[in-house]
Amino acid sequence: MKPVNSPRIVHSESITEETISNYIPRSISQFDEIRNEVLDIIKQVKLHGDDSIVNLTKKFDNVELLKSEIKVTDEEIKDAYARIEKELLDALRSAKENLIKFHKAQLREEWTLIIKKGVKAGQVYRPLETIGIYIPGGRAIYPSTVLMAVTPALVAGVKKIIMCSPPQKDKKIAPEILIAANEYGIKDIYKVGGAQAISAMAHGTGTIPKVQKIIGPGNKWVNASKQLLSNIVAIDNPAGPSEVLIIADEKAPVNYVILDFISQVEHDPDNIGIIVSPSSLLIEEIKANLSIYIEQSERQEIIELAIKNNSLLIKATDIEECIRVTNIIAPEHLQIMTENPRNVLRKITNAGAIFLGHFSPVPIGDYSAGTNHILPTGGNAKVYSGLNVFDFIKIIDVLECDKKGLQSIANSSITLAKYEGLFGHKKSIEERLKEKN
Repeated sequence: MKPVNSPRIVHSESITEETISNYIPRSISQFDEIRNEVLDIIKQVKLHGDDSIVNLTKKFDNVELLKSEIKVTDEEIKDAYARIEKELLDALRSAKENLIKFHKAQLREEWTLIIKKGVKAGQVYRPLETIGIYIPGGRAIYPSTVLMAVTPALVAGVKKIIMCSPPQKDKKIAPEILIAANEYGIKDIYKVGGAQAISAMAHGTGTIPKVQKIIGPGNKWVNASKQLLSNIVAIDNPAGPSEVLIIADEKAPVNYVILDFISQVEHDPDNIGIIVSPSSLLIEEIKANLSIYIEQSERQEIIELAIKNNSLLIKATDIEECIRVTNIIAPEHLQIMTENPRNVLRKITNAGAIFLGHFSPVPIGDYSAGTNHILPTGGNAKVYSGLNVFDFIKIIDVLECDKKGLQSIANSSITLAKYEGLFGHKKSIEERLKEKN
């Protein structure tokens, strides 16, 4: 058995807001180095529409499409069902059912309250009209991401959902992705990837319609284009390499901890895996046994690179110190494998999604439990939430006053308007107070 690099071991006291970037990559990306190239792609699509899609797909994906082939046909969707295993189709449908149930629970009734007699205030909810979903198609195929992106939008009531994903060498999108989309009734699917896909959805082309918001994960080109276009189209939260942080005490089964760690760093060599524990014995057991599990993995090379580049074992003095470090790191996925995980949960303020106990592995949330796996990375869980129905809903305040209600609150508004020198505001209120009826 060849030696496998073990994650670097650090002590928790060395982890602070100021030092964390010394240990793991944060939200700083290669944005600057590709900015000009991405801007050029964006400009080409804006100016030349479908022609640029054809040219850029040939350049970056080595796939030659006709303009008439950019949009997926009904026949291609039908053919996809003939190419998928029944077991996978059943799994997609089961996951969809759980996801819809979870996201429907997020919806809230429109509401009104009485501020004062004669003054009613409340909120109504209105969905976005058009959204675009980007689904990667490079290193691996992720039909589960289609489910995660579409479900909250569909539940929110979005009227028009389109999807872009890069074509494979056979000029088709992976059947699993087509089927996952079709299970929600999405027919407007386009064979385009990278920055050109984001620009197409932001500006519109002859074939691809313009949308109000773009969501979905992608590589550095996709994320850079989303940032650069965020002044003309809404985007979801910043995305980067996937992350897992596991808080584990001395009672955590070492095999579970190692397997859950591996399950998240096997995606990509840039992924981040962190285990934080107050138990020296657990850390020693992880070091002693990690190589055995990696040798058994089908994605050994990726795992080894992720461990070498981005992974940590953090020795903490106690559980409180584990919590402090976790809140600084703000991981995308947080797994709490302690004797009393809910006691730890109460003190966690920063995480994309949290998994409690020994029988709640992150992969269940990645697929079929109903929770969403499109989550903030790179420390952005301090200010962003995971994808949810409110990402697709506008919240609109509503105010209704009768004459007496207006009279009861007018003085403070008039005083503030005078103070700010906005005399039109003041007169708008005073004119109504002159009426006798």
